Amino acid sequence: MKILSWNLLRLTGASGKDVAVLIERHRPDLVLLQEVTEDLAELPTLIGGCFYRHPMEGRVYGLAVWSPERLDAPFALPLPVSQVPGRVPPRIAQIVQLSGVTFANVHLSHGQWLNRWQLLHIANALEGPAAIVGDYNAVGPIKLPSFKDIGPRRPTHSPTNVIPLRLDRCMGRGLRSSYARVLARGPSDHHPIVLDLHLLKATQSRKSAAAYPMRHFLTRSSFGKWLHKTAEAPNLSRCNRLP
Repeated sequence: MKILSWNLLRLTGASGKDVAVLIERHRPDLVLLQEVTEDLAELPTLIGGCFYRHPMEGRVYGLAVWSPERLDAPFALPLPVSQVPGRVPPRIAQIVQLSGVTFANVHLSHGQWLNRWQLLHIANALEGPAAIVGDYNAVGPIKLPSFKDIGPRRPTHSPTNVIPLRLDRCMGRGLRSSYARVLARGPSDHHPIVLDLHLLKATQSRKSAAAYPMRHFLTRSSFGKWLHKTAEAPNLSRCNRLP
């Protein structure tokens, strides 16, 4: 299946028309979007398909998913937050399933300790073949038990007067990528990424829950131990038929 992900840059970046053009060009099976405002609810009227948006608390934007076919309604997974004074509003991951694979659409925190903790929290919430896709806001390598980095390896964020960074990523479990590319940036400060993902043969022969059972969420203390160890080594939806 072909997956496309793009951080739209909220009010001043890509519009519904820009997303529709990208969908028409690449024909993805699933589109995961970050920094999505209410205006993007027009997307199904432009290109058809099914659209769900989850706002983020305290922000004008949220996470959204689009598919040419009807999807089961995604749900929002609350993520760990910082306890320091002046902390930013909490973040969520948007969880959606397609063809036996669970996808987590993410726009993680900027703190490098915190976004790793959020990733581990998401990984422990997902069963079976899974992919965590979106804007990680993470700098440097990421180690996530049972997950592999299967996204493109080029910079995806190129704001003015700042060194380009690889912020938009895909970590997968039970999946391989036969194609992973960073696309032209367009009106956002992030480049879209597109991937062709395939279930691994070993995964196809098992039921997802049996292959990867649910694990307990990590506490702050257990996450700190894991981080040290690795260092050493309201829901809006709309569905229309395709035009």
